[in-house]
Amino acid sequence: MDHHGFWSLLPPLLAIILAIRTKQVFIALLFGIWLGWVILNGGNILSGTAATIQALVDVFKNDGNTRTIMFSALVGAIIAFIQRSGGVLGFVNLVEGWLIKLDQQQEKDQRRTVQWLAGLTGMLIFVESSISVLTVGSLYRPVFDKLGISREKLAYIADSSSAPSCILIPFNAWGAYIMGLLVLQGLDNPIGLLINAFPYNFYPILAIAFLVFVIFSGKDFGPMKRAEDRVRTSGKLMKEGSQPVVSSEVTMMEVKEGIEPKATNMLLPIATMVLMMPLTLVITGWESTNPQAALFNRIVTSIGNGSGSTAVLYAVITAVVVAAIWYRIQGIMKTGELINVAFKGIGGLIPIALLMLFAFAIGNVCQELGTGDYVAQISKNWLSPALIPMLLFLISAFIAFSTGTSWGTFAIMIAIAIPMSQSLGANLYLSIAAVMGGGVFGDHCSPISDTTILSSMAAATDHIDHVKTQLPYALAMGAVSALLYLLVGTMGM
Repeated sequence: MDHHGFWSLLPPLLAIILAIRTKQVFIALLFGIWLGWVILNGGNILSGTAATIQALVDVFKNDGNTRTIMFSALVGAIIAFIQRSGGVLGFVNLVEGWLIKLDQQQEKDQRRTVQWLAGLTGMLIFVESSISVLTVGSLYRPVFDKLGISREKLAYIADSSSAPSCILIPFNAWGAYIMGLLVLQGLDNPIGLLINAFPYNFYPILAIAFLVFVIFSGKDFGPMKRAEDRVRTSGKLMKEGSQPVVSSEVTMMEVKEGIEPKATNMLLPIATMVLMMPLTLVITGWESTNPQAALFNRIVTSIGNGSGSTAVLYAVITAVVVAAIWYRIQGIMKTGELINVAFKGIGGLIPIALLMLFAFAIGNVCQELGTGDYVAQISKNWLSPALIPMLLFLISAFIAFSTGTSWGTFAIMIAIAIPMSQSLGANLYLSIAAVMGGGVFGDHCSPISDTTILSSMAAATDHIDHVKTQLPYALAMGAVSALLYLLVGTMGM
């Protein structure tokens, strides 16, 4: 048996419910992991507990998991560096001066402009979602704080401008991964399939369009509106009793006395991190290219075949080294102080590294339980050609929501969607797009998603507050997407 039936749904569902109800994400995830391994051990609590501990250790057997956890902690060094060096304050002063010159009308227009800049930055860094949310959070958090925009809004902008743009662009790690899954299904010209599926990838397109609407209209609803009203009336960037994912030692580090704030002290490390990402993707994927192909084709292919987790880790490490050398040259900090500041930053992000560890562990136990396989299996009999796109979208969304991984969802659902669509005569492009969009939708809604966690970290906001404020927006666009898949599927397009 490839799954444990209904029991395979309990661990992720209970973890999600506990996380939302208690706001104790660590305990909720740990309980979900523990329950999963108790089920796998036939209900034996002792052996299940031992298996849980071993499962947490085994997370590090996967090189990609280890690299992701490492860069989640190391990015704290960059955040601490750019604050201590006066880079953040210099950037805030630069943006404020630019906004004043650009628009001398109202504060409302300045708030709209800086939100649009943050969203545009996230969309332009489509190479990898993690680097996108980290860059948006690092660059714009101090400016948002200065203008009185809630941390929840920054997390929403970072989250909604990252994965949706990444999934729409084939020439990145996301595109390469999906193309590999399509090739495994015996399909030729996977890049052509993704390009043709683009118009049907409704959720990412709608998520970006709605983000633009929210920014330029200034209209919020639900928990997000309450968060924005809170900042305007009380000046509190976070709700009373909320705990930011990032330690205050990272987000509140004071500028060193006697240092002139310079935006370059912030922009240079961030630019290094962003530029190193595609370069490292080329390096790690170069051996997989055809030596006889044109240089441009080899570069594009290597970016698609490169290791995303390796690229992010090397990008962060290089940015840390460049920042340390740059500050040392300027005489801002000596070597000993650089090391101390780096360790303070890393220490402040240990909670997020631990959160990533638990997220990977619950994803692994869901795989062992066959959660995705069970959901996919029980839904097979419902499908007809007209309903296939909508149901593929909803099932993919539920699997991604339950497991916290869109990539895992793609692996499960593409293997089911392709043969099912071919045998029942459904539109292949529409089915592929439905799986991709559903994976991103469920990932956006899930509190155990790594992108959702990183968005909370980058914005230095309470993780559950980010989930609650983003959820109504994601659900609204998800509902519209589902209706579009039903409409288009019924029309036989």
